Amino acid sequence: MITLAHHPLAVLDGERLNFTEGSLLTMNIVIAFIMFGVALNLDFKAFKNVFTNIKPFLLGVCSQFVFLPLFTFLLVTIFNPTYTVAMGMMLVASCPGGNVSNFLSYMSKANLSLSVSLTAFATTTCVILTPFNFWLYSSLYVHFMNVPVDVPLVSISFLEMLQTVVLLLGAPITLGIIVGKRFPKFVQKTKRAISNISIVVFIIFIAIAFKNNLAPFLKYIHLIFFIVLAHNALAFLLGFTTGKLGKLKDADVRTITIETGIQNSALGLVLIFNPKLFDGSGGMAFIAALWGIWHIVAGLTIAWFWSRRTPKEVTE
Repeated sequence: MITLAHHPLAVLDGERLNFTEGSLLTMNIVIAFIMFGVALNLDFKAFKNVFTNIKPFLLGVCSQFVFLPLFTFLLVTIFNPTYTVAMGMMLVASCPGGNVSNFLSYMSKANLSLSVSLTAFATTTCVILTPFNFWLYSSLYVHFMNVPVDVPLVSISFLEMLQTVVLLLGAPITLGIIVGKRFPKFVQKTKRAISNISIVVFIIFIAIAFKNNLAPFLKYIHLIFFIVLAHNALAFLLGFTTGKLGKLKDADVRTITIETGIQNSALGLVLIFNPKLFDGSGGMAFIAALWGIWHIVAGLTIAWFWSRRTPKEVTE
C-alpha cells in the first residue's frame, strides 16, 4: 500500500500557515460581522417572487448543496490527492456561498432577487447542510478510497461539527435577522454601507493573511494551484450547466453560476484552525486559503465578462 511519504503533496502537512491566536480571533470576528451583515440584509419577501417561479431557486440549491459536493467527491477520486487535501476540497464544497456573491451577481447583470434568495437559504441552512455534506463525503472517502496506512485520519463527528458551526454562525445570523426586523429604518439607511464594509474588511483580511503567509504559498503554490483552479472551474461550470440544462433564462443561469462558484472558504479556514476540529491541518488550510483568493479573481473575471453583455432575454 502507498504510504503518505511517497505522495508529492505530503509536504504540505509538514507546514503550518501563520495564523496566531490573535489572527484566528480576528478571523472569527470578521466572519461573524460578515454573516451579521448578510442576515441584516436578508429580505425574505424576495422568496415570494421566487416561489412564483420556483424552478431556478430549486436548481440553484441543488447546484450548490447537492451537485458541488457530489462532483467534488468524484473529482477527488480522479485526482487522488493526499487525504488532507481531499478533506480540504470537500470542506470548501460543503460551505455556503461566499459573501460577495450578491455583489458579483449585480455586476454580472444576473437575477439579483434569485441571488438574494439563494443567499438567504444558504445562510439559514448552512448550519445543518455544511456539517452534513462534509460528514457524508469525508465518510465515503475513507470508506471507498485507498487511504495510505500512515495517514492519521481526522476523527470528527457530525454532531461536533454541527455544534461548532451553530455557535460560529448561529449568533450573528440570529442577531442580524432580529436587528433587521426590529429596526428596518436603521437597516435601510445603513445596509449598503455595512455590506460594502463587510466586503472591504473581508478582502483586507485575506490580503493581510496572504502577505503573512507569502513564503509558504510561493514555495508550494505549484503543488496545489491546478487543483484549486480545476475545483473552482468545476464549481462555476456546474452552476452554468445546471442552469442551461434546466433551460433557465440567461440572468438566472448567471446567478446560479456565481452562487455555485463563490464559496465561503473563510468559514472553511475558521473550521480548519479550530483546535477541536482540524487544528490547522496543512493540506486543508492551503486548499481553503488559495480558494479564498482564487475564487474572487475568477468571480470578478466572469462578472466583468458578463457585465459587458446584456442577458439574451433583455435584448430579444
